Amino acid sequence: MDSHGKTHQREHEDDVISPKPVALSKYSNRVELKTLLERSDGGARLAGKRVVIGGWVKSSRAVKKDSPPPPPPQPSVTVPPPPSTKSNISCTEIIQSKMNIFRKLFDVLSGGGKTTYPIFDKPEITGQKATSPPEYTIYFLISDGSSVSSLQVVVDSAMSTIPATQLMSLGTCIVAEGVLRHPLAASAKHVIELEAEKLLHVGTVDPEKYPLSKKQLPLHLLRDFSHFRPRTTTVGSVTRVHSALTLASHTFFQSNGFQYVQVPVITTTGFGEMFRVTTTLDREEKKHDGLSIETVKAAIKEKTRLIDHLKRSDSNREAVAAAVHDLKKTTDLAAQLEKKQKPQKLDFFGCDTYLTVSGRFHLESYASALGKVYTFGPRFTADKIDNARHLAEMWNVEAEIAFSELDDAMDCADDFFKFLCRYLLENRHEDMKFISKRVDKTVTTRLEATASNSLLRFSYTEAISLLQKATTRTFETKPKWGVALKEEHLSYLTDEICKGSVMIIHSYPKEVKPFYIRLNEDKKTVAAFDLVVPKVGVVISGSQNEERFEILDARIKELGSISREKYEWYLDLRRHGTVKHSGMSLRMEHMLLFATGLPDIKDAVPFPRSWGKANN
Repeated sequence: MDSHGKTHQREHEDDVISPKPVALSKYSNRVELKTLLERSDGGARLAGKRVVIGGWVKSSRAVKKDSPPPPPPQPSVTVPPPPSTKSNISCTEIIQSKMNIFRKLFDVLSGGGKTTYPIFDKPEITGQKATSPPEYTIYFLISDGSSVSSLQVVVDSAMSTIPATQLMSLGTCIVAEGVLRHPLAASAKHVIELEAEKLLHVGTVDPEKYPLSKKQLPLHLLRDFSHFRPRTTTVGSVTRVHSALTLASHTFFQSNGFQYVQVPVITTTGFGEMFRVTTTLDREEKKHDGLSIETVKAAIKEKTRLIDHLKRSDSNREAVAAAVHDLKKTTDLAAQLEKKQKPQKLDFFGCDTYLTVSGRFHLESYASALGKVYTFGPRFTADKIDNARHLAEMWNVEAEIAFSELDDAMDCADDFFKFLCRYLLENRHEDMKFISKRVDKTVTTRLEATASNSLLRFSYTEAISLLQKATTRTFETKPKWGVALKEEHLSYLTDEICKGSVMIIHSYPKEVKPFYIRLNEDKKTVAAFDLVVPKVGVVISGSQNEERFEILDARIKELGSISREKYEWYLDLRRHGTVKHSGMSLRMEHMLLFATGLPDIKDAVPFPRSWGKANN
């Protein structure tokens, strides 16, 4: 932004924060807290401005208003009571006379901090009956999700008809209008606070049922309350980092001439364990009491064996005839089941369809017309795996580049990954600072090192050689050429060989990568690569895909398990105007693990879906 732009921005801020209630947040009649608290002066120059703020209570405390000042003190020389006279001042009265001093001292020492224990005087302590509701000055810490920082709001309990104890419950939503001021306590941790003059809205909570009312919950327990967990500071910061990574991804590709393309989530092609999309399952189960075609076919085999046995034995003709009749009935049932399962009549699409595991297939068709394209969307795998690195639904950023080869794709992945690291350091400084304190102290250093250093590159063959020479690690899966690299192998390479640096491994054996990746000249390896980071594993996968019709066609025939008919459209791209092309796919959740240091991928997404678990 140029100097004129900065001046205009400051003028805009001065205009919207005026002596009358204003709305700094567009489309909402309030001021976002980041606008107040993320200024270079922490908001100090805004003292005296009237604003409207809204947010949720993070912590609170209440201090009873000071009682009227005592009468002027008597002369310093006083006559002590006679030794024989008993004082009629009770212990309770002595305690009561000291309470204000203790309160003032507590208020000064706390400085509007995070203490959540309210200070209340109870009638039974003072020995007096409460003739009217006591009045308190309540100190809230409010967060609206726009920033790590919270704003202290000072409220007179008389403003609200809601009891102070309910008003102060964690999670209560408060919209307040008032004037910004410097905190009165000299030891306050805040640069500014809001002295509320009106409470415009109070959204109460039930402390007995609201899960965040309890003591601080660890991340794994918060997953049971995924609809509330973004109200925690840690999850809020992770979410803002996630949002920044999404924006950075679009920024990178748009600024490098890529066109955004939406690819389908429902597809007819794919590989691995996939989720099937169907509308016929319920009807089949109701009509046939849960019988599957596989069960019936197994029964047919068993009945056929029985008939053969009867024919070889001395069984009478009636027994053989009955067995044959029974077999015919079972065969007829199998035919009915097969007919019902045919999608041409019953299923929505009229063919087998699945949730996609990758968008690159469809991106290829647009890269063959537009040159450079990318997409961002959900990808699904039905592998029954439950660990800290796997989800059934994950979001990928995928790109495809025409007229490019493997080295081009690796260069793009290198630049993209470093761009994301730099973007977080430059645009989410406060969140990264908080995450460094709360989650992983090394994240900022790691991002800085990655953004400024070259990424090491090894071929798969070189990686296997390094693993075979390892003397400090014993592997469960012995590293030998042709074996897929496991998590333990990648961990050793990043931690021991690369000393915590990010690396790229390329040129894998054709048996461990999908059939559509371009076969190298050695006929043994294919043009694929993985970008591997410490503690997380593979964050970006990429490849140069096979553009030669004859070789791709041969690979499909070689596998045998692939329906060639489903890939006719894919082969058409090789028949008509074929071109060399390469691309990549970034796993957004794994990138977030690297950027935040979170140990479990289930904490990196708002609503995780994993094997056996789909809350909310």
